[in-house]
Amino acid sequence: MNEQLPLMLILLILLLFSKVFGELFERIGIPALTGEILAGLLLGPTVLGLVADSHEIRAIADLGVLMLIVMAGLEIRGSEVRTALKGKNIWIVVLCFLVPGSGGFLVGYLFGFDILFNIFLGFWIAVAALPVSIRILMDLGKLHTDIGRLIISTAMINDILSLLILGVMLDVHEYSVFTAEFTSTLLLNLLRVVAFMSILMIFYRIFRIARNRVGIISPKLNHFLKLLKGRESLFALCMIFVLAFSGLAQVMGLHFVIGTFFGDILNPRELFPEEDFDKVKKTTQGVTMGFLAPIFFAYIGVLIDVKSLTNILFFVFILITVLTGKTLSGYLGGRIAGMSHMKSLTLGIGLNTKGIMELIIANIALQRGFIDINVFTVLVIIAVITTIGTPFMLKRAFRLVDKAESV
Repeated sequence: MNEQLPLMLILLILLLFSKVFGELFERIGIPALTGEILAGLLLGPTVLGLVADSHEIRAIADLGVLMLIVMAGLEIRGSEVRTALKGKNIWIVVLCFLVPGSGGFLVGYLFGFDILFNIFLGFWIAVAALPVSIRILMDLGKLHTDIGRLIISTAMINDILSLLILGVMLDVHEYSVFTAEFTSTLLLNLLRVVAFMSILMIFYRIFRIARNRVGIISPKLNHFLKLLKGRESLFALCMIFVLAFSGLAQVMGLHFVIGTFFGDILNPRELFPEEDFDKVKKTTQGVTMGFLAPIFFAYIGVLIDVKSLTNILFFVFILITVLTGKTLSGYLGGRIAGMSHMKSLTLGIGLNTKGIMELIIANIALQRGFIDINVFTVLVIIAVITTIGTPFMLKRAFRLVDKAESV
């Protein structure tokens, strides 16, 4: 039926329903993305059949992906990440990737999937929803606490590792494992990732030198911005910067998400006045959360096929692995790092968020034919369940931590 509707009318329906459902869910304490996905499910082929997948909607949804990653990156400070991961804290990152990842690999193996799918399932479970974590911690006023910084730092490193693995694995599923075509494609992807990371390191060193000379460079940049007449010139410059890395990733045969993520991290925000950068954050948040993000999450809902959810045992095993893997590994990592019992448990719960990055990776895997609609539906439903449950548990855990510290 969606072929009979103009694109603008489809966007109107998606945005209207997703925002209404998102607002209703937020009013009862559930993240808006859950309502937005549900809106897409209702509008899609599963229920009403008003909207179906199309290249046009997919392109706009990809813009939502780009802006969600940009928005998350604007809340991350590299100095805080480096401080949070010093000393024994590195064990938190290692365990929070290996334990859930191994659990996911084992579940795939038990259900008879091939090795490539098992690896994918492992790193999908290891991913933490960085933008969702940031939003929850901001709402709780805990973003810049010790635990908050550890949650964000660990989530970011896990996301980086997962995106790099995804970059290496893309397209290799088309060939039988260990054949000549498989090996050559895998090596080519690995070379692409290494080459891209090498370019990033060059830019990192350049920007590091620039940051050390902020007193010289910053006034010149500010003078340049004043010469520009557009009110959102800095926002445009930031987007040009990120899009340059996104485009570079695509030219090198990688997914644009990888370039966007790393470009966003490299953004030399210290060179600009804090008040100007705050305006960029507000503009980014308005464009993203007001328009593009709801379209993306509604699009995810449109793709869901509830009737394909037939292997309930597989669904239950993945859900258990997701719920226990991050919590257990976060707790163990926290204890090894010398944190208290309650702080370690809070860390584990905080790392248990699923949502945006998981949905982005699942969507990429579906588009590339790496997973089918059955697995995609399972992953989306699990992401929604954990997204609903984690804020309640994390809020309770932080209350207990605050109570223990006040005694």
